[in-house]
Amino acid sequence: MTKDADFGTNADGTRNAEYCSFCYREGKFTDGGITLEGKIEKNVQIAMKMGWPEDKAREMAENIIPKLKRWRR
Repeated sequence: MTKDADFGTNADGTRNAEYCSFCYREGKFTDGGITLEGKIEKNVQIAMKMGWPEDKAREMAENIIPKLKRWRR
């Protein structure tokens, strides 16, 4: 995340440095009920729409998402 618009927002409208604007808005996750596996699949589909090959998108999602604060077990 490099510009203000990339960052999520807290309930009070301030910038949240931990989560992006696609995942976190107004103090809530945009996909609150999603599972880790569902989040990985969702991100694979998004990356593929952006032109990524499925194998590369899946590798990235499976390596990064489980390490994020929200998903650490």
